[in-house]
Formats: sequence, structure tokens, C-alpha cells
Amino acid sequence: MDITNNFFSLQKKVNTLNSKTKIIVVTKNQSMSSIKQLLDIGHLDFGENRVQEAKVKWKDISNNFTGVKLHMIGKLQSNKATEAVKIFDFIHSLDNENLALKLFNAEFENQKKLKYFIQVNTGEEAQKSGIKISECEDFIDFCLYEKKLNIIGLMCLPPKFDDCSTHFRLLREISIKKKLKELSMGMSSDFKDGIENGSTYIRIGSLIFS
Repeated sequence: MDITNNFFSLQKKVNTLNSKTKIIVVTKNQSMSSIKQLLDIGHLDFGENRVQEAKVKWKDISNNFTGVKLHMIGKLQSNKATEAVKIFDFIHSLDNENLALKLFNAEFENQKKLKYFIQVNTGEEAQKSGIKISECEDFIDFCLYEKKLNIIGLMCLPPKFDDCSTHFRLLREISIKKKLKELSMGMSSDFKDGIENGSTYIRIGSLIFS
């Protein structure tokens, strides 16, 4: 497994599509020795799916590397909001009012502001997290104006067997309407489609750690 070469190969592909798109390296279940290879070449954006794993794995990293940004990309339970605020810089999975309230309170308690993506369930899948499309615009306003959360963009996970571009375009339309600048769209299997439809952040794991 040549992690750094995989990363540089990916970066080259991304740059040909849009050099401004940022790569979040998904480090779920990866060792710090593997992650350090990317830190050593100056990469700073990393994503984790679980609060507890991130807490253990990254607890000392800020002492050795400056500028690292941690992204919570998995489902966030409201009872983990306080820990999440302490650990992460970005959360990509804000999707309900109770969680928004918990995050608001946790920010106040910790005197820390995060950047948030609202996760939208563009496929209306019962088993998947994300705010419903019909509720999305009101929820954005609730987070922005009632809870004063720093909502910077939207995120989605298209249904596995659908045309992902259809969902990415829908998300982009909502973001334009609500004047949100960032889009978290695209993973290892569909990052090209994400970038072509305006993604500013892609979440990549297997293409790098394989």
C-alpha cells in the first residue's frame, strides 16, 4: 500500500477537474502510522466517522502538527455533541433540530465555533440520515438564524443505485437558493461526478488506503 503515491495520483485527478476542490482523507479504522504519511507531506483535512475513535486517535496530534482540520462525516448522535465540538472543526452530518440545539449549547460551553454542513436525504431513503428535502430550507434558516450556527454548506449521500449526478445537482440547486458556498459531495466511487457538479469537498478513503 503506497499511501503517498495514491494521494498524489488522486490530487492530480482532482486538480484537472477543479483545483479548488479540497480532499478530506477519510481515516476511519486507519492507524496513526498510516495517517502520519499524509501529515508528513502537508495534508491537513481528515475525516472520521465516529466520535470515540477520533478522540482516541487524534488526541495528541495538535501538539505535533499545526493546521490540521478534523471533519466529522458520520452520523452524529445528539448525546455525542459535546465531545464532537471539542474534537472536530467541521461537522458534515447536521440533520435535525435536537442535534442543532445540542451543538449550539456545546459551542457556548466550550467557547468554540465549528463549521457545519447540513446533510440532506436527497433520495428520501428511510434507512439513511439527513433532513428531508421538503424540510431542508426551513431547517437551514432555523440553524442559521435561530441557533446562529455557522452553516457553510450542504452534504448528501446519493442512493447506491441512482444516478449520483441527479442528487448532486439537486443539492447544488438548494445551496444556490440559500446562498451557501460549500458542497460536500463525492466519495471514492463518485468524486468526479461530485466535482463536475460543484463539490468543494470530497471525502476519500479507499482510493488512498488500498
